[in-house]
Amino acid sequence: MGFGDEIEDVRRDVFRQRVADGGRPDYIPINFFLFNKTVRGVDYVVADELVFQALTAKHSPRFDKLALFAFNFSYAGRWARARQEQRRPAIWAYHYIRDRVAAEFKWDISQVNADDIEAFVSSDPRYRAQGARKLATNLNYLYEIGRLRDLASGRVDRWWVDALFLALDRLIEDRSLEGARPSEGQFASLLSQSGFADIAGRRSLEKDLATRHLIHLYRECGARDRFSQEYVKERTELKLPDLQWYIANDTRPQGAVHPTNPNILKSIPRACAMLATYAGFEVIDAEELESFDAEDFIRRHTQLALEKLRDQQVQPTLTAEELMKITRDR
Repeated sequence: MGFGDEIEDVRRDVFRQRVADGGRPDYIPINFFLFNKTVRGVDYVVADELVFQALTAKHSPRFDKLALFAFNFSYAGRWARARQEQRRPAIWAYHYIRDRVAAEFKWDISQVNADDIEAFVSSDPRYRAQGARKLATNLNYLYEIGRLRDLASGRVDRWWVDALFLALDRLIEDRSLEGARPSEGQFASLLSQSGFADIAGRRSLEKDLATRHLIHLYRECGARDRFSQEYVKERTELKLPDLQWYIANDTRPQGAVHPTNPNILKSIPRACAMLATYAGFEVIDAEELESFDAEDFIRRHTQLALEKLRDQQVQPTLTAEELMKITRDR
């Protein structure tokens, strides 16, 4: 299914019908998982990273993790007759993950259960509704079938990479509801202040380093406008005036891999490929994206680096024994 003309906004009824056409029940709780916006009195679902993944990739456990992150992050926008607090409809889940699971449990998921969720929301003044037990059992069930345990890793994974883009999409769209548009220089602080690092699994140095590279990729690909082919074309011509723009017949997303860490693999709209290269990423095609092998990527790049050194006639100044002696002495 192409993404082109649908990229700015997806009508609620269109998205709902597509779910039904796919043989799935059409009662997806849009207000918990997707971002909503009212334009001239009409409710829309905004096309962001979650919608991009839903329309351009087969369903997978990676998508389920991304959707679970979207639920926990809980930025849902605004629709007709929505109350102010419904912009963060699962704020209790957000704080349970951030304040309890991340801060207290250090992402030890074995401590997550319905009793603990009930105790947390019952003692939290931000939760005022009745029926804490039912909420707790339902949320615990969602965490079990959604494999919250798989979110706990400190390693960079593809769902986490997608989640970072999704978080920025939601944060920027949420600000737009008040007429504000964050600058590119504010993306890092916006992400940090949102609690993304706590909500998206155990924090690690690998993730912190990857965050900087991914924010750079997000910015260079056009941020919220990366789905607009016209905008990407203009941005590419501005950034890379010597390259000739062309429209490929294949509309499938491509992959952007950072050379310092092949775990930093992001699927991007095909039109963004040249901008991703400009951002320091290596672009891989759709077929390789589906079967990407990080170890093979490392081997190939190591071999290329060695060949480059040989071509430049770079010679070592220390033997292996001398190098070992220096490192051991330290």
